[in-house]
Amino acid sequence: MEITPKNIKVSELVAGYEDKAEEGVRGYSGRLNIRPAYQREFIYKDKQRNEVIHTVRKGFPLNSMYWVKAGNGFELLDGQQRTVSICQYVHGDFSVEVDGSPMNFGNLTKNKKQEILDYELFVYVCEGTDSDKLDWFKIINTAGERLSNQEARNAIYTGPWLADAKRWFSKTGAPAVRDGRDKLVSGSPIRQEVLETALDWISGGNIDDYMSKHQMEKDAQELWQYWQAVFDWVNRVFPNQDSGRTKLMKGLPWGEFCNKHKEDRLGAVALEKRIIELIDDDEVDNKRGIYEYLLTGNEKTLSLRAFDEKVKQKIYAKQKGKCPTCKKAFDINEMEADHIIPWRKGGKTTERNCQMLCMMDNRTKSGK
Repeated sequence: MEITPKNIKVSELVAGYEDKAEEGVRGYSGRLNIRPAYQREFIYKDKQRNEVIHTVRKGFPLNSMYWVKAGNGFELLDGQQRTVSICQYVHGDFSVEVDGSPMNFGNLTKNKKQEILDYELFVYVCEGTDSDKLDWFKIINTAGERLSNQEARNAIYTGPWLADAKRWFSKTGAPAVRDGRDKLVSGSPIRQEVLETALDWISGGNIDDYMSKHQMEKDAQELWQYWQAVFDWVNRVFPNQDSGRTKLMKGLPWGEFCNKHKEDRLGAVALEKRIIELIDDDEVDNKRGIYEYLLTGNEKTLSLRAFDEKVKQKIYAKQKGKCPTCKKAFDINEMEADHIIPWRKGGKTTERNCQMLCMMDNRTKSGK
């Protein structure tokens, strides 16, 4: 890749600045594509964005930016967050504190405006193949706000499918997190975490394979319809989603549950009754595991209360170190505490319901 250094004034950068959301972001009199397909979304927080403006105002140096030649113009390879911060400020989109007062660009005196417009950015203009561009994009973004795994995948699998997928999953307030789904899904749309979750579920963990297969398809309707179907199923099976319940439900792998259990005969009324019982059960330590337990029957998801060391020692001494099943003597480290009456049959974690079994007999009993 050939690289040529170049100084660009802010006045040149912001000339013709336009942000048309999904249709693209342009500056430098329309010649700079600020958000090419492989770029991520604008992720700077207010503090980071404001620091860029303070740096420019004070005439301090910003880190170098990288542009790549693309036809008669350029694509912004690195420096999108700083570029958008500068363009938005000069465009009047936000204010920063100047001399103790919030001021947008229009509030500044003429000479202070000119100081910003005359500020020179140091830009490396690069020329190379598409593969060169992607390699550089990933290398450069190992510093600062590092690329997430999904952002790196987006840089590789650009195309019409990704552009449509980002429309559904990757914007602040995206459709994927509307209609109550934000209460059930964790992650940031703009950091691509919601898109990654959807891809993980639909692909069974093979995200790269799925994106490679669909890269050149005209839209991402399959993924979007799958996402809606998952949450339609959740709403049908677990309709009670008040704030107390969503505290337990948020971030659970609903797609994986739906994939495995969508054909099961599940009654919402009976499930709701059981959820109430389990929330009220002091033996259940992990209330978030209730939903998986109801679908799979796996008690491990509940982290049931265990016998403490004091009770184990007392019962071991009472049994004189012998397993009541095989009648053989064992060291205490070779034995495990067991509920005489299992939790699923109403047994509690009390001294009266405790026995020390050798490991083999305990696991044989657990497997029954």
